[in-house]
Amino acid sequence: MKEASPGYRPVTVFVAGIAVIALVALVTVAVVQNKPLPKSTRYRYGIVLDAGSSHTALYVYKWPAEKDNNTGRVTQTESCPGISSYASNPQGAGDSLRECMLKAAKWVPSSRHGETPLYLGATAGMRLLNVLSAVEGALHSYPFSFRGARILSGPEEGSFGWGQATTGALDLGGASTQISFVSAHFNGSQSPGNLMTFRLYGNDYDLYTHSFLCYGKDQALRQTLARQTQSGQSSVSDPCFHPGYIRVREYSDLYNTPCLADLAPRTPPTNFTLLGTGNFQGCQELIKSIFNFTQCRYSRCSFNGVYQPQLQGSFEAFSAYNYVLDFLNLTDTSVSLEDVKARLREYCATPWSLLQKQHPTTKRKYLAEYCFGGTYILTLLTEGFNFTADTYKDITVVRQIKGSDAGWTLGYMLNLTNMIPAEAQDTPPLPYAGYVSVMVVTAVVLALILLFLAYRLQRTHCSKPHKIV
Repeated sequence: MKEASPGYRPVTVFVAGIAVIALVALVTVAVVQNKPLPKSTRYRYGIVLDAGSSHTALYVYKWPAEKDNNTGRVTQTESCPGISSYASNPQGAGDSLRECMLKAAKWVPSSRHGETPLYLGATAGMRLLNVLSAVEGALHSYPFSFRGARILSGPEEGSFGWGQATTGALDLGGASTQISFVSAHFNGSQSPGNLMTFRLYGNDYDLYTHSFLCYGKDQALRQTLARQTQSGQSSVSDPCFHPGYIRVREYSDLYNTPCLADLAPRTPPTNFTLLGTGNFQGCQELIKSIFNFTQCRYSRCSFNGVYQPQLQGSFEAFSAYNYVLDFLNLTDTSVSLEDVKARLREYCATPWSLLQKQHPTTKRKYLAEYCFGGTYILTLLTEGFNFTADTYKDITVVRQIKGSDAGWTLGYMLNLTNMIPAEAQDTPPLPYAGYVSVMVVTAVVLALILLFLAYRLQRTHCSKPHKIV
């Protein structure tokens, strides 16, 4: 007699093997699908060099690689303002970039160096001082993707300073000043040259913008001095400098700028002596003389015959607005126009000897020019851009905007992200719906297999052996 071999045993072993494979697959898919995504590759980086008339600042920006409506959510990650002045030594400009560029190489992950765009943008100051070629050559030696150096036009400089749909921008540099804002009263029909279309987070905005070359703080000061020295006199009594202030200046140095090329006296003496009288009212009248408020062929103008629509919304003022008004303690939003005038009246009348004692650590050049700077800002905003006592309250003086230094470089980088392709977002191997489907199907199959095995095992346990005679 011979015992029968259970025919179901190979089937049971095979099904059990399938169950083990299904279980391993289920665990593997769950682990791989839920593995944390790498963070180091989820950002793109960009570097912008702001080349001004006296120095250059470097800014490093980053944004999520997948972007938002085709515009990167750009944030400033680092900045290096310490690049030395190269106005008097153009050939040394390349060497002056070295320290900040080496810092940038550390700030940007090395795996991103080759694809990180590096831009050199020159603004109004560099339109007056052409040293671009000296710095452009040096930038090719660094590991970044150098995209070239270019001089921004006035409208570009103004529009890049604007980066928020509901807020206008007021930028005051050394050589030029810009105003930019969105206005329901402006469509470009009266002055097409002041229209810039700006794409921001998937939306297009018609932006009014204008850049006034030669009306930055430093060039405006030169203009007021030129108004007083055109006759070639040897001394000048200037109401924009403090009582007791004395400085000897060279005519050749004062007029060494394209802004004053047509105003220099024919046969001036070598030097002139600047004598401060410290009179706010007289200073404001002197500053008004460098503007033309009467010429206007449009429905409304700012100054020098330039069209400007009605002001609309709030504004952020930065660069020299911040430097000057912060020193004068006039940046608080509660400060009124009358407060500004009262403070300037007091400050400008302060004797130079007393002022130096009150501010022993402030550079003398800056200390002497804050009277002019504050009075110029007041005149520019009220007489030039037509801010009133009511609309002046809409101006906020800032150094940073959402963590980034205020200025044209942030808007420049925002605009450039529209042209830099987005990277595919880091995603799990399976879409969520697919992942759920795979897990459910595998779990159901595994459950059926386990039920089948349980059934076969139960039959094995309950059935009696049969013998063949």
